[in-house]
Amino acid sequence: DVEEIPTHGGSLRIYAKHKEDDTKLVTHNVTVLLGKENNKGMLSLAYYNNFQQKALQVKLDLISFLIEQKRAGRKIAAYGAAAKGNTLLNYCGIKKDLIDYVVDANPHKQGKCLPASHIPVVSESLLRTNRPDYIVILPWNLKKEITDQLSYVREWNGKFVIPVPKLEVIQ
Repeated sequence: DVEEIPTHGGSLRIYAKHKEDDTKLVTHNVTVLLGKENNKGMLSLAYYNNFQQKALQVKLDLISFLIEQKRAGRKIAAYGAAAKGNTLLNYCGIKKDLIDYVVDANPHKQGKCLPASHIPVVSESLLRTNRPDYIVILPWNLKKEITDQLSYVREWNGKFVIPVPKLEVIQ
């Protein structure tokens, strides 16, 4: 069986069985999902080549933006030290020369650095004292909740950067 769930902006919960197990049948949900995938062209190599191009565009846009802002002397932080954001940063080759620090609410992550990029993870309180010009929202699927939570950054004209699916700067 399969369920579509909202976690992480959309995920699949898949139920598997041993081939020999005749007590569980493939449900209608599987047929429906396979039909959706077929209708979107997911059975062709072209679909995945297009995905590769979209990922590359996200990378180029984010790197270009960060370099441009750093050249202008702007301070850049990020929010969220979770796996999806760290994967994006490492794919892009972004290190602490482009992002000064990452804010995370989890005290077990604070005082440590992100893997590979070595960007320090700090408490949210640093935002109020450091007042970055831009905050890159790494869990982009939670942009509404995070921008609401951090709305106080607008006091110093701080802006939010949403890197995926297309780079967006929010006042």
